[in-house]
Amino acid sequence: MANVLIKTSTILTVIIPLILLSILQNSQLAISTSKNDIDDQYVEDDNDDDDNDESYILDESPSNVRSRSRFLASYIIKKGTHCDPVKYNICNGVPANKGKSLLYCCKAHCRNVLGDRNNCGRCGQKCKFGERCCNGSCTNVLFNKNHCGKCDKQCKKGVACDYGYCGYA
Repeated sequence: MANVLIKTSTILTVIIPLILLSILQNSQLAISTSKNDIDDQYVEDDNDDDDNDESYILDESPSNVRSRSRFLASYIIKKGTHCDPVKYNICNGVPANKGKSLLYCCKAHCRNVLGDRNNCGRCGQKCKFGERCCNGSCTNVLFNKNHCGKCDKQCKKGVACDYGYCGYA
């Protein structure tokens, strides 16, 4: 009786992980298929979300910072760089990322006032729940067909934006 019990438990320890693995693979396939169905309801755009950028490439070099090399074509500021409005203001209204960012010194750190939810349009201007900072103004992205779920994400013609998804049913 003990031998049968040991053999059965050994077989089950091999079969159960295989069953769970096949269930997991099938569920991932269903998730990726449904994601493609959702993506088909958006207008295609080449704009990536700027929230994940780690640095800003300035469109013009700041006047109060001298370049170490005359061969540097661009000046890069990392996200959240320390600044001082009086002594070391490297981000005082400086355009960056080909006009998609505008940097200001907010509470001693460089912030993009065109896309920062806590400094939208100006330092200290916070967006409410369900809003994102789109081009310097707080925008409701839950029900706006031109900014559905994130800035500049447009729904196709005739498809409504509900809860940040185009064609949510």
